[in-house]
Amino acid sequence: MRLSNRSMLVLALAGAAMAMPARRASTPPVADHAKARHVKEAFEISWNGYYKHAFPHDTLHPVSNGFEDDRAGWGVTVVDALDTAIIMNSLDIVTPMLDHIAKIDFTTTAKADDSISLFETNIRYLGGLLSAHDLLKGPYQHLGVDPPRVDMLLTQARSLGDSLSVAFDTPSGIPDPTIVLNPARRNSGADRNNIAEIGTLVLEWTRLSDLSGNQTYAELAQRAQDYLLRPSGAPEAWPGLVGTWVSTRDGSFLDSSGGWSAYDDSFYEYLIKMYVYDPGAFGEYKDRWVAAVDSTMEHLVSHPTTRKDLSFLSSYSGQKTTPSSGHLASFAGGNFILGGIMLGEEKYKQLGLRITESYYETYVREAAGIGPEGFNWVDAALPSDDPGNRSPPADQADFYNKTGFYNTAPYYILRPETVESLYYAYRLTGDAKYQAMAWAAFQQIRRLCRVNDAYAEIGDVSDSSGGGFVDQMQSFWMAETLKYLYLIFAADGPVHVQGQGATNKFVYNTEAHPVAVRASG
Repeated sequence: MRLSNRSMLVLALAGAAMAMPARRASTPPVADHAKARHVKEAFEISWNGYYKHAFPHDTLHPVSNGFEDDRAGWGVTVVDALDTAIIMNSLDIVTPMLDHIAKIDFTTTAKADDSISLFETNIRYLGGLLSAHDLLKGPYQHLGVDPPRVDMLLTQARSLGDSLSVAFDTPSGIPDPTIVLNPARRNSGADRNNIAEIGTLVLEWTRLSDLSGNQTYAELAQRAQDYLLRPSGAPEAWPGLVGTWVSTRDGSFLDSSGGWSAYDDSFYEYLIKMYVYDPGAFGEYKDRWVAAVDSTMEHLVSHPTTRKDLSFLSSYSGQKTTPSSGHLASFAGGNFILGGIMLGEEKYKQLGLRITESYYETYVREAAGIGPEGFNWVDAALPSDDPGNRSPPADQADFYNKTGFYNTAPYYILRPETVESLYYAYRLTGDAKYQAMAWAAFQQIRRLCRVNDAYAEIGDVSDSSGGGFVDQMQSFWMAETLKYLYLIFAADGPVHVQGQGATNKFVYNTEAHPVAVRASG
């Protein structure tokens, strides 16, 4: 493959830093039941705090012991956390969750003109319902939930899908990002949407069609996805790396900017996950993922001037890159590993391990032992006078010299992405060092984020005390962060990512909801 000028410069500057982690024989994952119990205890504390102070509302305010209805008022914490409770075999928690879900009316909202995010509702609610259904019909039948209550989950998923489908009532079929259900169903009339919100529907809506027998759901999502697979309008920055914003009028791209973070991330994530779901049906998705990751390896993998051993993912605008990233992008390590597993490609596995370890380094280096929401670095391959290649502010210069990054958003909102990638790394290698990394992260989160009856966001990870609490416990804490932390220590089983030769029976949506793959479900 022909190397770009940038790639040759990186090789010259970084030397050994460009080398992949040393290959070693994989060993089977080994459970650590004691640590899994500690994570389960944190989940139980979180649920009990939510149930005491916020149930059946959406989101707990753990500092004030209050709540808010920020996700349509249907009880997002309940639905989002249900499959975690199932995986933890916590029937005493599953039962009241199912009781509540059976009562939800997904055709309306209590508040008139309540704006509903298609993306968030899809990944949290619809993904949660489908996952719980597949788990209780499959490997968690032993919990003994009555079949009619399991069937209710699919009935509710269909009701929700029907309500959300108004988002696709646009000239192109590119979904509107926002809908309203009360007093009447409508979308917002937005003239554009981003590729993450368009491209993070196809797994859930295809699964809903497969379970319900109604192909309309899959057709809506796949029609929208086709615009992203075969882009028109603004050109790709590099093969497979498209812009961010797409017209709802004609499906054309409106820009050539993007990356592996907000507004873009889960579009790329789902390309390979649809191939996991059904390799025979979604080969084109896999091909687009390969193109995107190959271009990422050549153009976006970046090394800080002071820590050329680290590899972060730059953003881009056209063919101009900017050394800026954050916690969200740390999921990419796990996604690269998954692609390497599925395709038998060592280069993707090793890239994934390198990215995973580099983003985990932000946890190691912060005073709180937890990574920041956003950070920058000085790219060793870019000219020092490049206006996007900014030096750290004076008060972070020493920190940057030691760590290879400086904070642009120092808070932590209980995000999962770094431990998510540690989970994939462990499932691939069986190397206990990834369990040790996850345990160190969990200990710091548990120590610094615990407040009153639950856990809260913190304001500044550069402060060893966390910089104070932020009065929020979003549902992904229980749906994603604690699930991945639990799974990295839990006993092997069919719900796990299979990294060492076995066939994957489940694939995880971007909210960590495992749905059965087509071949097994």
